[in-house]
Parts: sequence; C-alpha cells; structure tokens
Amino acid sequence: MAIHANIASGEALSGAIQLHGYRVSGIQMPSSWTTAALTFQGSVDGVTFNDIYDEAGVEFSVAAAASIYIGLDAGALELSDIPYLKVRSGTTGTPVNQGAAREIKLVA
Repeated sequence: MAIHANIASGEALSGAIQLHGYRVSGIQMPSSWTTAALTFQGSVDGVTFNDIYDEAGVEFSVAAAASIYIGLDAGALELSDIPYLKVRSGTTGTPVNQGAAREIKLVA
C-alpha cells in the first residue's frame, strides 16, 4: 500500500498523513528532489506533532535522493505504531524547502 506525503513548493514539511495502523517499510522518492535528508514528525492524535528522535536522543533521519527507493526495517521503533506522520525535507534545525511540489510515497 502506498501512502502519499505531499510537500508544497517552497515548503519543507508535508501535511499530516494517517497511517491507518500500517508501518512504513519503504519510501519511494520523486524524480525531482531538492537535495536533503528526510526527517519526520509523529502524532498520536493528528493535531499535536513532535519531531521523532531515537532512544539516544538523535533525530531519526533517512538519507534521500531523487528517483530512489529506500528500504526501511519494518520493525524500526522510530516509525512503528505512529498513527499520524509528517515528512520533512532536511532536519529540525536545517529544513530544506523544496523547489517545486513533491510527492513522496510511503510504502506500508
């Protein structure tokens, strides 16, 4: 199942997406991508979102590039059992605005 995360032109953060109980196991990147890693925000209620960090206090980040498929460990704690998610281009401290609208496909 593919769930679409859309980042608007000139923005770095997608709108909220509901994962419907699925876990993200892969990410298909668009053919055009302003170079940046991916980071994420999660929410239990779809209203209040927080940046996602691992147990060591390091922001969860995925290396990304245009036109690639990124396989993730389906059991990875960072993206497991999160009801709502936002995808960010860049990091919390250094977001990277995209040069055009981008659609990232999360495989669940």
